[in-house]
Amino acid sequence: MRTRLRPARRRLGAALLLALCMLTAVRPLAAQPAPPSPQSAADPGGALVIRGQVRYTNPFFTTGVAEPLIILEDQAGFIDRNPSFVLPLASQTIGQITSDFTRSPFAYTLSLPRQPQGTLRDVDHNGRADSGVMVFAVAFWTNKFGDPFLEERDLYGGGWSTAYASTRVTNAANRRYEVIGGKLLVYAPDAAQGFPTGFGADGLLFTPDDPIAPLPAGYTLVNLDTTPFTRDRSPSPTVDLIEPDFSALEDYSNLGYSAAFDALVDKLRREYAFTATKGIDWDALHTAFRPRFVQAEEDTSRTDYLRALRDFSFAIPDGHVSGPFLAETRRLVAGGIGLGLVELDDGTVIVGYALADGPAAAAGIQVGDTVISLNEQPTQAVLDNTTAWNGPFSTPHSQRLQQVRYASRFHVGTDVTVTYQGPDDARATTVTLTAIEELDSFTWAQPFSSDFDLPVNFRVLPSGYALAEITSFSDNEILTVQLWERLLSALRAENAPGLILDLRRNSGGSGFLANQMAAYFFDEPLELGNVGRYNPQINGFYFDPRTVERFILPPEELRYRGPVVMLLGPSCASACEFFAYNLRLQDRAAAVGHYPTAGLGGSISQVLMPTGVNFRYTSGRAVDMQGHIHIEGRGIAPTARVPVTRAAVLAEDALLDAAVDYLNRQE
Repeated sequence: MRTRLRPARRRLGAALLLALCMLTAVRPLAAQPAPPSPQSAADPGGALVIRGQVRYTNPFFTTGVAEPLIILEDQAGFIDRNPSFVLPLASQTIGQITSDFTRSPFAYTLSLPRQPQGTLRDVDHNGRADSGVMVFAVAFWTNKFGDPFLEERDLYGGGWSTAYASTRVTNAANRRYEVIGGKLLVYAPDAAQGFPTGFGADGLLFTPDDPIAPLPAGYTLVNLDTTPFTRDRSPSPTVDLIEPDFSALEDYSNLGYSAAFDALVDKLRREYAFTATKGIDWDALHTAFRPRFVQAEEDTSRTDYLRALRDFSFAIPDGHVSGPFLAETRRLVAGGIGLGLVELDDGTVIVGYALADGPAAAAGIQVGDTVISLNEQPTQAVLDNTTAWNGPFSTPHSQRLQQVRYASRFHVGTDVTVTYQGPDDARATTVTLTAIEELDSFTWAQPFSSDFDLPVNFRVLPSGYALAEITSFSDNEILTVQLWERLLSALRAENAPGLILDLRRNSGGSGFLANQMAAYFFDEPLELGNVGRYNPQINGFYFDPRTVERFILPPEELRYRGPVVMLLGPSCASACEFFAYNLRLQDRAAAVGHYPTAGLGGSISQVLMPTGVNFRYTSGRAVDMQGHIHIEGRGIAPTARVPVTRAAVLAEDALLDAAVDYLNRQE
């Protein structure tokens, strides 16, 4: 899954900044007449400690998070509309999370420093040069790189919070990420400063038409949701952080089956990222499937409802899309005859795996034997008619490989007739086998990482090259980065002659983490692409120039400049594919594989449907710097393709051998 733990902190771009500058140029510098200060005469003296809760519904909120933080976030970036503003280290006051972070809502406490070290900004527009005030939001962040404080990479390049902060921002295309509500904590070093009491006629904060009132010295909590803004000087105010609409989980769980389906299709019509690319006719799909939801509702049949939702998801050719996984499917998968099949480039189907003491091996079937027929049907016909129950798929090669995988699955106890022939046999042999409960042959065909795997594993091969496997971009982020930097340090220290990166079991995770891990192989902050999302103000997909993804370079001593080869396959999906794409920039790395990657090129969202099941869909359309869809539906193809032959199947690891050969030729 190519997704962030929460919507990234986004920033104001050049076009809007220019517009604000023009606005400033035509307005007088003098502030508007000040209304009376909305402050109580009995001043308690200002905040000493802030408490609050963070409520979230986003299902990816905690994914990979190892070090969640509540901090005072310096708002000078927003005041300046500076998308590259990095929170000064001294300004970062870290709070304490006081309840279980993995359960929503969680609580926090933040003790305020007597003299904060934020950035002073003069915001009263009175024409005089004043010392100014420090403006803070309370914000949730996660640490990934280095010490517990936030650096440029932790901050997604800089700017200000747009999600899970004490402020609320707009998602409107023409004013995107402008603060429109919530609460700000303001510190005045003396009693000679002014601060806005409203947004002014332009609806923007910190612009010359803001009405201004004097501000007392010390901390003042300003509520932007009232007119005029109200001020809180109590010693222990409550500040709950805000989950914005564009981060929250859409909830249709209280609707009936058919009404929820109607709402889902309406949402997909607008927000699904690849409707035109894939030629999806939502009206036709709605007409075809709605009667099944109506019937399930009339029959109060949860099973029929789940089947309809699953089959609807299968009609969308996108590997990021998923409906419910039914218990009956597990029963279909549980039975096997101890065979894992492989389809060669020439169409021959051979045995790639035979379970020791399994039914097939006990009957004499061996790895390398050709499977001519199953249940008296030619094997190719069986594959063509097999349903791969882990669909849908973004690419034909992914679907075909899963059909090959599922073709040897049967209900436990089913008799299966297999006709096979060994490479040296004069004629074919037919045996009848009984399916048993076994998953080894099923998992062999598509190995995934497990909880016992570290996110980064590495060792030195007999050839002297380093082999590193990246199993996930959704594991503990700090652990992932620490292991990654440990590897890069060793490559530099040992002057490694080459690096092989095995991505074949990596199903994705954080696209931002994948991007920044790829940056360790470059010396330029390359621009990588952008992601567009549906924006209701323009009734279309909007690609904000402020959200262009780029490398944020790590320290020079951690960058590796030696030759790199990637091992790719269809199990490399989503964020894994963006990592591979990045390493193909400037031909930085070669790619070895039998097939392209999965072709999952977007960001995902979920909808909560009736009976507590989630429907996942692609909401972010990823494109390259030329605006072209570059991964969805195609994946990353090998630059050095290894043919799928009998010899390749029988080899211990034909792709690793090919990678070593490639590096040998570079010397």
